[in-house]
Amino acid sequence: MQIQVLLLLSRAFLLLSGAWAGEIIGGHEAKPHSRPYMAYLQSQEGANYSGCGGFLVAENFVLTAAHCQGDSITVVLGAHNIEQREPSQQVIPVRRQIPHPQYNRETLKNDIMLLQLQRKVRRDGYVNVISLPSANQRVPPESHCSVAGWGRTHADNEWVSDTLQEVELDVVEDELCEEYHHYNATTMMCGGDPEEGKSSFQGDSGGPLVCGKTAQGLVSRGSDDGTPPAVYTRVSAFIPWIRKTMRRP
Repeated sequence: MQIQVLLLLSRAFLLLSGAWAGEIIGGHEAKPHSRPYMAYLQSQEGANYSGCGGFLVAENFVLTAAHCQGDSITVVLGAHNIEQREPSQQVIPVRRQIPHPQYNRETLKNDIMLLQLQRKVRRDGYVNVISLPSANQRVPPESHCSVAGWGRTHADNEWVSDTLQEVELDVVEDELCEEYHHYNATTMMCGGDPEEGKSSFQGDSGGPLVCGKTAQGLVSRGSDDGTPPAVYTRVSAFIPWIRKTMRRP
């Protein structure tokens, strides 16, 4: 109960401060609980709070972006409206934050992190894992994918969304993301056709880029105004590290 109250108060702070939270451009509200792997991350660093996305990959592990680190993180699973105390929600503090050992906060190289939860989730119709790709699997340009998150729905609107939003977008050629410094096609993916205007945006960070039924990428960074394309961490490049890390005691 205390954790839930803290979450709601922190969410209110985010709304007032305009701090980062999940954001989708050009999308629509998702069907409630149609993405049972989705996680909302409430991160505290000192007196500041921020929000990120993530996704459940094991009964006690969530995958997200390394730049979503904080002094402490609470994970909310099974949510559609994060402003409400839905019976489906499971609110679990993070036991251990495990950013990739070669993560670089300046270049966002290796922008990926595992969160070990304090307890295993209760898997049901509202909370479940999503499949990961095979190691080094490539997703070709023009592949149809989707991304989801909670938050603002327009670059000019500072208010975040209470309900989960989603958008369908295509993987595009790596050349379209070369405008981003330090873009590396080996460990990153480029997503979102500039002509369609559909994209993830600031702070939707850590949410999954889902192609088919597999989490092929996770939101890393994008343009200041939400114009696509955006950069996604290529999950398949990190499968050995993910598997090894989750096996550790």
